[in-house]
Amino acid sequence: MIGRADAPTQIPEPRLAKFFFADVRLSWLWLIIRVYVGWQWLSAAIDKIQGPGWVGNGAGTALKGFVAGSIGQATGSHANVQGWYATILKDVVLPHVAIWSYVVTFGELACGLGLILGLFTGIAAFSGAFMNMNYMMAGAVSINPVLLFLELLLILAWRVAGYIGLDFFALPFLGTPWQRGPMQPKLVPQVSSQPL
Repeated sequence: MIGRADAPTQIPEPRLAKFFFADVRLSWLWLIIRVYVGWQWLSAAIDKIQGPGWVGNGAGTALKGFVAGSIGQATGSHANVQGWYATILKDVVLPHVAIWSYVVTFGELACGLGLILGLFTGIAAFSGAFMNMNYMMAGAVSINPVLLFLELLLILAWRVAGYIGLDFFALPFLGTPWQRGPMQPKLVPQVSSQPL
């Protein structure tokens, strides 16, 4: 019953969920998934850096073609792209297509490196999921649903997904919700100045 004084304030995690998403004994599984997803992002970024139209002199030409194709998919009775998303592409991305081209390329690079190295794994997986969601909303399916599903699992397992990686060192140093790190300031109790 909601609102009872003796009701628990937290619902405990099921043992199976704890085992999959919080047990370091499964960190090897998350390593495999993490490196696979990270490699997909890293190789996509390298292709963009080495290929024409994403960075350098022709920055934005490849993205401009992709966005134009996405906007074209927003018409008809069974449109692949929602009208509101096509409007965002037309009004926000197209006017600054060269800048967005760099954002996409180096966002993919950062996501791939973060996942492969296991550094800020939860944030890297969230960034990848956000990019996959945008690609799918723009009408590009390809491997995006598979990566999105794996990234959602990595987000759930963020506590142990980078355990075999740089998160092993970074999270204890920076601090986590369950353990204060040396970089977090100590809380100073506030003294009330109002009389009792």
